[in-house]
Amino acid sequence: MPLSEHEQRLLEQIERALVDDDPKFASSVRTGDRRQKARRRLQIGALLVVVGLVGLVGGAVAQSVIIGALGSLVMFAGAALAVLHYKAATGAVEAGSAPAGNRSPSGPGRPGRGNRPGRQPLKIRLEERFRRRYDQ
Repeated sequence: MPLSEHEQRLLEQIERALVDDDPKFASSVRTGDRRQKARRRLQIGALLVVVGLVGLVGGAVAQSVIIGALGSLVMFAGAALAVLHYKAATGAVEAGSAPAGNRSPSGPGRPGRGNRPGRQPLKIRLEERFRRRYDQ
């Protein structure tokens, strides 16, 4: 939903006041899109997975345990980097602006649990059922 002219003017005044009060913080906030940085880290993670796989296969071909172990470590580091920045890169963090009562109790580390659209977490559903029974 676009902002009205009055809201845009208020936002500009707030931005100017922020820059006047704390220019260092304002410049750090303006330093680019977080999603773009997360996408870059996701790409680097995917590249590290490929490089690690090449190292792992190269270690197997050369019959070198050290090269294979380094390849698997690089693969693991790349996969960890990609997984850690996947949500921010795809915009799931910003898009997940559900009301506070409709958030998943499983937390950010367990995607797919209770994140179905239009369905509330189990705790909230049980509390509502209890209230309905208690009110009867």
